Amino acid sequence: MSTAMEHVIMAAVAIVVLVLLITKVRLMPFLALSVAALGLGLAAGLGPGGAVDAFEKGFGDSLSDTGPIIGLGTVLGGILLGSGGADRIATSFIGARPIKWVPTAITAAALLIGMPHIFDVSFIMLVPLVYATARRTGTHLLYVGLPMAAGLYISHGLLPPHPSPTAAIGTYHANTGLTLLYGLAIGIPIAALNGPVLTRVLSRWFGPAPDLSTGGPMPEERIEPDRRGRPVSLAFALITVALPAALMLVGTLGKGQVSEGSWAHPVFEFCDNPVLSLSIAVIFAFFALGVRSGFGLGQLRAMTSKGLGPAGTIILILGAGGALSEMLTATGVGKVISDNASHWSISPLVLAWGVAALLRICLGSATVATVTAAGIMAPLMGSYPGLSPELLVLATASGAVMLSHVNDSGFWMFKEYFQLSVAQTFRTWTLMLSLQSLLSLGGVLLLSTVVS
Repeated sequence: MSTAMEHVIMAAVAIVVLVLLITKVRLMPFLALSVAALGLGLAAGLGPGGAVDAFEKGFGDSLSDTGPIIGLGTVLGGILLGSGGADRIATSFIGARPIKWVPTAITAAALLIGMPHIFDVSFIMLVPLVYATARRTGTHLLYVGLPMAAGLYISHGLLPPHPSPTAAIGTYHANTGLTLLYGLAIGIPIAALNGPVLTRVLSRWFGPAPDLSTGGPMPEERIEPDRRGRPVSLAFALITVALPAALMLVGTLGKGQVSEGSWAHPVFEFCDNPVLSLSIAVIFAFFALGVRSGFGLGQLRAMTSKGLGPAGTIILILGAGGALSEMLTATGVGKVISDNASHWSISPLVLAWGVAALLRICLGSATVATVTAAGIMAPLMGSYPGLSPELLVLATASGAVMLSHVNDSGFWMFKEYFQLSVAQTFRTWTLMLSLQSLLSLGGVLLLSTVVS
């Protein structure tokens, strides 16, 4: 057996070990990814020094792309949530609209609110509003809760600066603005289908409704400003959410219309940079939602720090995932995959989706599934010169939301907050995410016919 084939087998064993460490040993994903990456390097003969060097290089390269983006997105979301801007958006969208429009309104609100922040934090923040709306309208809790989760998960699964697509962007060296543009083109129609349409179709099978008169989480205690200021503006809250996406889209589209030597090119290049765009949005939110409304510096620091705990864990996972990707390259596995890819009859987009979906089903975590699948798929890009890295990002991230079940923390969070049985959770939450994954793959394949 050739050395190259031995390394491929070792890589396959490393992936199996990774799955077992997370699912059976219950090791935290960061440690499991680190053990799998370092174990592969040592088994492939890189030696302790070479294995650690490759690990550190992959870890650092991954975080140099993703760390600042996720950190700034978390800070932006913290100000939006802590200042009451997110609540202002959600309440304004739902208002006193007729019952039939509630799923549409909360899907749109959740999609917007979820764009700059981690799914878990946005979900927990919106749950009290879901309960309040269900009580006011006299509807089943899932009639409001399912479209809310659908809107949030479109952002989580397809749109940067969320961890999964951001990690894949770094691995595939894709353009963030184009990924966001394609993600919105795919995600908005899917949100409409998975939110209001799917909710109405499934409503007859929701099952027993929970007792809303006694149960339900209480809203978090609102932070009162240090001094009297103006009420949080709905317009400023919407601008805060839309500003980074708008800047990146303007930059991406503008760069293609001007020459590199023109005065406008640096301006569009500035806007196209996700770190700079997010920084501008954070500064805007700091003054427009924070200082303007009377919040002191200490309160703003508390708002932004609240989401950094979950973000820190995710950043470590992304770094270890980058290390595993680098180890696949350092051991020669990437070259073997790349050399043989041209003989495969399957589309790389479908393959990326399938690898990510399989890992998601086994591991439960969409983030871990994405970073691992991206590391496996990255070497293939050289064999497909016409392949869009942005579509490969979306294909991988779409696969990583497939078939959420009992090994996914989101499954249990949805079940417990909405007082469901396991069967109810499967026929709502699991079905909704599986449909999102399949529709997203269809959207990616449709876009691939016109995008090179």
